[in-house]
Amino acid sequence: MNGDIVLVDAGPVVAFLIRDDAHHPWAKEQFAHAHPPLLTCEPVLSEACHVANRLGGDAIKVMELMEKKVLEVAFTMEDHIPELLALMRRYRDVPMSLADACLVRMSELHRRCHVMTTDSDFRLYRRNARQVIPLLAPW
Repeated sequence: MNGDIVLVDAGPVVAFLIRDDAHHPWAKEQFAHAHPPLLTCEPVLSEACHVANRLGGDAIKVMELMEKKVLEVAFTMEDHIPELLALMRRYRDVPMSLADACLVRMSELHRRCHVMTTDSDFRLYRRNARQVIPLLAPW
């Protein structure tokens, strides 16, 4: 990654915390090699907390990653509403979640970045309308 910023989606966070997750070994390796903080947004944290609880994990563990400065919220949605709406409208048929829209927008703001995700929809998404988003993914 050569010092590129890592933007992290909910899937890798959940996989890192839940040993039974199919992507746990991959996520553990990614977190071990990434240079904290990994940047994210509040919708991703909300999604990660919800999924962790649903899968028998603990949302507190997600927030402890914030406390330990492994994760950092680095995006204010209110500053990007028109862009987020444009992305969600463009990918309406996927459909694009708010968390995904925020990560795509963050990738537009951080030119040298990779999005760490387990979500295959990111293969479809483009930043700045046409640019492939560099991904860290288990596939």
